[in-house]
Amino acid sequence: MATTLHPSSPVLLLPTTQNAKNSSSHNHLLQNCKTLNELKQLHCNMMKKGLSHNPKNINKLIAACVQIATHESLNYALNVFKEGERTMSCSLYNCNSLIRGYASSGLGQEAIFIYLHMIVVMGILPDKFTFPFLLSACSKIMAFSEGVQVHGVIFKMGLEKDLFVANSLIHFYAECGKVDLGRKVFDKMLERNVVSWTSLINGYSGVNMAKEAVSLFFEMVEAGVEPNPVTMVCAISACAKLKDLELGRKVYAFMNKLGVELNTLVVNALLDMYMKCGDMYAARGIFDELGDKNLVMYNTIMSNCVQHGLAGEVLVVLDEMMRKGWRPDKVTMLSTIAACAQLGDLSVGKSSHAYVFRNGLESWDNISNAIIDMYMKCGKREAACKVFDSMSNKTVVTWNSLIAGLVRDGDMELALRIFGEMPESDLVSWNTMIGPMVQASMFEEAIDLFREMQNQGIKGDSVTMVGVASACGYLGAHDLAKWIYTYIEKNDVLIDMQLGTALVDMFSRCGDPRNAMRVFENMEKRDVSAWTAAIRVMAVEGNAKGAIDLFNEMLKQEVMPDDYVFVALLTACSHGGYVDQGRQLFWSMEKTHGASPQIIHYGCMVDLLGRAGLLEEALDFIKSMPMEPNDVIWGSFIAACRKHKNVELARCADEKITQLDPERVGVHVLLSNIYAAAGKWTDVARVRLQMKEKGFQKVAGSSSIEVHGLIREFTSGDESHTENTQIGLMLQEINCRLSQVGYVPDTTNVLLDIDEKEKKHLLCRHSEKLALAYGLINTSKGIPIRVIKNLRMCSDCHSFAKLVSKLYSREIAVRDNNRYHFFKEGFCSCRDYW
Repeated sequence: MATTLHPSSPVLLLPTTQNAKNSSSHNHLLQNCKTLNELKQLHCNMMKKGLSHNPKNINKLIAACVQIATHESLNYALNVFKEGERTMSCSLYNCNSLIRGYASSGLGQEAIFIYLHMIVVMGILPDKFTFPFLLSACSKIMAFSEGVQVHGVIFKMGLEKDLFVANSLIHFYAECGKVDLGRKVFDKMLERNVVSWTSLINGYSGVNMAKEAVSLFFEMVEAGVEPNPVTMVCAISACAKLKDLELGRKVYAFMNKLGVELNTLVVNALLDMYMKCGDMYAARGIFDELGDKNLVMYNTIMSNCVQHGLAGEVLVVLDEMMRKGWRPDKVTMLSTIAACAQLGDLSVGKSSHAYVFRNGLESWDNISNAIIDMYMKCGKREAACKVFDSMSNKTVVTWNSLIAGLVRDGDMELALRIFGEMPESDLVSWNTMIGPMVQASMFEEAIDLFREMQNQGIKGDSVTMVGVASACGYLGAHDLAKWIYTYIEKNDVLIDMQLGTALVDMFSRCGDPRNAMRVFENMEKRDVSAWTAAIRVMAVEGNAKGAIDLFNEMLKQEVMPDDYVFVALLTACSHGGYVDQGRQLFWSMEKTHGASPQIIHYGCMVDLLGRAGLLEEALDFIKSMPMEPNDVIWGSFIAACRKHKNVELARCADEKITQLDPERVGVHVLLSNIYAAAGKWTDVARVRLQMKEKGFQKVAGSSSIEVHGLIREFTSGDESHTENTQIGLMLQEINCRLSQVGYVPDTTNVLLDIDEKEKKHLLCRHSEKLALAYGLINTSKGIPIRVIKNLRMCSDCHSFAKLVSKLYSREIAVRDNNRYHFFKEGFCSCRDYW
């Protein structure tokens, strides 16, 4: 028997030894395969030699496919896996390899499918190596629900304490924007490494919690954990988001102190941080010192230059980059084309378009969108439309680019038509239309468009609400203003400085200084525009002291005043009769604040002096101006002459303004009124004849009032209103009650050569009186009445409104073309000085 077995032993042993050698050789070859074709050839060779069912070979084969990391190689790996599963040769290692491969390629659903197949069909339990790959797959496709279930399995298996698994959980929650859940995992960890800290820092930065990200970075350093380059990139990027230069420098100093490697990613982050924080000198210094620059660095510099409006610098960097032999990619061209748009450089823009076309980059939507924008800004609408028409894949951004160009071109009609043709729209689309409509004085249309936007379920952001608030302010629609503010609060719209300022201005224009100042006081940050808006609130109600107090507080807050602040201040002094203080503020502009007075400031001073009756001083002031007085200056002076009935000085100003702007209708009307008030009917006839010959028409007085959310408009003398009969009866009642307390119509406000009875009738039909009567009819007792008038309120209507506020116990606010009048209990906020 021994004899029989002895010769057979070598027969069995020799092939086995050869198989082992072949297997070892194939394993080595598998590791060196670079393409799927090479791997397939080797697999065929293994099959011929009967080695393909060996579990170790299957492991190596699947791992090699995963290493190549193409869709085709992963599909091949799956086929090998299925074959191995059929022959019972697959293991947990194979499953983990496939999950890792799919996760690395962003094919999260496929990775999750392998995991489920492994557990449910194959009955193989996962291990601590499975979950990092699986959580990576979930984070790639934002599969939050599936990831949470995976977390539950990890907890049940007691693997939550494993460092790598815990790090993967933090990364998963951070990528899904649930950084608070990632923080809970982090806080429970008994052991943490640099990856733990970096994952959480990156998570905070990703959800716009940059302060928390930087704070955690310093906490990490204090804990003695040395950051790696990835940590530094996250921390520096957070400083860039905060635009906090000092903090960025502090982080950079720590990096140098700790000797962290300054690799390409860190350098790019530093460049980006310095440029976003506005320190272009430091960014350029780092960039120039780099001996070995790559394309990404050039792109970082160029894109930031575009964002900071340094379009010329973009072309300089582009020239340097090309001289160094770097070939522009699509990111480079995006910055270049955007720079051409800013500069209006059609020549370089066309060359860039040609380069894009030659190199097949036009298929990238952002490039084509930028080309459309460039041509529109360069005034080449036809070329822009040609690019638009040639695009097979027109995205929302494409349509937005075209509409924005048309809006800039002033063609609102075509922009609205194309907006209506868009297959789909986003928030940017609506904002692109609403803002320019407000700028084009299409206030009601802008509000209507916003309402349509709400009907389509699109919520506005701070940009939307700036436009809507501005439109509402110009309309003086107080009920709408309150609704807008409530909408902002309910929808958690961020009230940044721009929106806060717009809301202050909105409430101010709607005759609600209380709410205007409440918004201002609640603003966390206030720039000079916000302070100016608050000072204007005081100005429109003639509260000069309040305006000056705000200005002094602004200076204490170390906010530098600009030209607009002084316009608001001088206006407040003019409306409040603060002549001496106004003079002091005007002369302090240059002496104290280094702001050279512009012609608008001189106009404010003429108004201030003229309103106070200092006409001679106002005239001397005009003559001493360092620049030639314009028609606005002389118009202010003529208005003062009318107020103080100085015909001679008005005649002098008339000669000047006729030379400057003979087409200005308002001045001719003022002159006619001055002559009429003085009884100089021959001069009145002359001026009115001149107006008739030139085709001028006096603007009719009109007033609007908002009742139950609807705006009603009335024109002086108009009797066509649907409720004209009721309004007439209400006016009769009001006049009867007013006459009982001594009111006598001031017919000097009717500047026509007609009898007293006709004058009284015309006075009774002034637009603001019609609006007041309508308001009394259609609102409940005690409800404030707000009226917007297009012209200056006459003295008779002013007395009328004071008495109505007392006899009917109503607060009345009238905004004329100059200021607000707040009537209460028989008194006006202007103290009869306007």
